[in-house]
Amino acid sequence: MSRKVDLYDSAYGNYESATYRQVRIETYGEDFGQTSWVTTEESNAIPQLLGLRSDSFVLEVGCGSGGYALHLGEKVGCRLIGLDINKPGVRNANQLALARGLASQVRFEQCDASKNLPFDDNTFDAVFSNDVLCHLPGRPAVLVEMFRVLNPGGRMLFSDALVIGGMVTHEEIATRSSIGFYVYSPPGENERLMERAKFRHIRVKDTTESAARIAKQWYHAREKRKEELVAAEGNTNFEGLQRFLSCVHVLTSEKRLLRYLYVASKEPRDHLTP
Repeated sequence: MSRKVDLYDSAYGNYESATYRQVRIETYGEDFGQTSWVTTEESNAIPQLLGLRSDSFVLEVGCGSGGYALHLGEKVGCRLIGLDINKPGVRNANQLALARGLASQVRFEQCDASKNLPFDDNTFDAVFSNDVLCHLPGRPAVLVEMFRVLNPGGRMLFSDALVIGGMVTHEEIATRSSIGFYVYSPPGENERLMERAKFRHIRVKDTTESAARIAKQWYHAREKRKEELVAAEGNTNFEGLQRFLSCVHVLTSEKRLLRYLYVASKEPRDHLTP
């Protein structure tokens, strides 16, 4: 059975480290402080998929260290709020916002997104979550909350890298789950839950091959810098993360675990049932 391994505290606590920055660049091609399976191409497509404009008000559920939300703030000019349960990540995100002169436009709050979201109904023009919902218990209620805070006519996007595609052993599940709480989904379950939450115009894209590629690149980028990373996070944690990344690559490249990107919308007000 795999021991629990720290990914997020190490990643956010060492955000400014040149070593961690080089790992991110080598893994993704760009540095947004990522700890996800989002490719650069997907990052570039998200503003269009969400229909973002300079006057949009956007919520990110699971913002991590805030790099991508700040990128959107700079690129699109929209206002954003990012939520994350990880305190070092939120602290780093707000420090980055201040350093980039974006604190009045983009802000970050520590929040358990598996609970009720701390916003009024119909607040945001878009809501998105990159590889985060699989970490949250009570996904049906989370989707209902995302729908509630979304403006009529607004769009929602999330990705799930834990859709079961084939047979997975208990050892593989333990290794794949070693960095935290996880929920695995059967094919079609996310679509069913989105429809039940009243989302419409659901679109689904299979991004499994991209996740496999990122896992492989992340593994090799870390392996090249083993000495520096062991000094920062300890040998046990380094080896645990390498096992995790290797497991992700095997499961996704063999299509036994799948990653899907989901986009949906909330009907405009004149289409909503009273």
